[in-house]
Amino acid sequence: MSETLWAWLEIAAGLVVLVLGGELLVRGASRLAGALRISSVVIGLTVVAFGTSAPELAVSIQASLSGSPDLAIGNVVGSNIFNVLFILGLSALIIPLTVASEFIRRDVPIMIGVSVLLLLLSLDGALGRMDGLLLVAGIVSYTWWCIQVSRRESDLAQVHLATAESTQTNAAATPPFAFGSNLLLILAGVLLLVVGSHWLQTGAVSVATSFGVDELVIGLTIVAAGTSLPEVATSIVAALKGERDIAVGNVVGSNIFNILSVLGFSALCAPHGIAVSEAATKFDMPVMLAVAVACWPIFVTGNTISRWEGAVFFLYYVAYTTHLVLEASGHEWRHTLGGVMLLFVIPLTILTLAVSWSRSRWRSHSDTDHPTSPPHE
Repeated sequence: MSETLWAWLEIAAGLVVLVLGGELLVRGASRLAGALRISSVVIGLTVVAFGTSAPELAVSIQASLSGSPDLAIGNVVGSNIFNVLFILGLSALIIPLTVASEFIRRDVPIMIGVSVLLLLLSLDGALGRMDGLLLVAGIVSYTWWCIQVSRRESDLAQVHLATAESTQTNAAATPPFAFGSNLLLILAGVLLLVVGSHWLQTGAVSVATSFGVDELVIGLTIVAAGTSLPEVATSIVAALKGERDIAVGNVVGSNIFNILSVLGFSALCAPHGIAVSEAATKFDMPVMLAVAVACWPIFVTGNTISRWEGAVFFLYYVAYTTHLVLEASGHEWRHTLGGVMLLFVIPLTILTLAVSWSRSRWRSHSDTDHPTSPPHE
């Protein structure tokens, strides 16, 4: 068997094991959190989002320890771009996604802020251990903040005593062995993630070497899409089941986790930090930031991600991937397409969505000032 074929088999096996490991981890963690009566808000923004990002954490730490910094950076940046453009785009094409106003006000600005922070920290060409410590402190603070917000909201919801008492009764009835079985699921998931990340990372490096493709491109495409498969499954299933906030919250929570936790721990684990290539800071990270900023007006416009907005996201991911393929092949059009994306397409979209948001706000104020008569029964 040729080395190239073996490398592709390693990538395929790694992806399968990563998805299985992520599924076990999310299942065990979600059940354990529910048994401990942790709020569904915290479960959605932390356990589910962080659990589905566990493959990115495993792959990036493995890559940073084995001296493949471009793979570690490309995995996170590519996953964040993939999460918004591909996953939200595809989910919105299936069914328009309604977003809660509280979610918009709290979490999307945090996603934008940490994207800006990552770009600023990377401008010197590396994410050192102090940078990693700052990012890890950020994820600890974010998780603590989510818990505090959840507790405040729970205090305000005491009018639903019957529901609360029912939940407590069910939790109290949880058999003791359920905690042990959930812990075993979590441990099994972590073990599979470690094994799968090793296979995926070694296979991706081998393919990049054999074809002369840059590791950053492999990380931004194959590895990023592969490690985001748990998010794909979670968001699409949530959208089909009508749990639209979970579909969106999973993506935004995962993006926050990817930057703060995945790159934070990777930078702390790497002996000399993570080197950041000039290509990543000049093109891929600005695209990631522009995508995060583009979420804001889309989410605010009617609190809904419509099908046409989902189509725009999806087509942007196709254009971005096309640029990466052209870049890897050295095609003469690669610079033209990259320039169009950075200087024309994304800014124009953000401007268009900002105008749509302004019109939506104007219509809202107009309806408030001139309310229509209620329909006759």
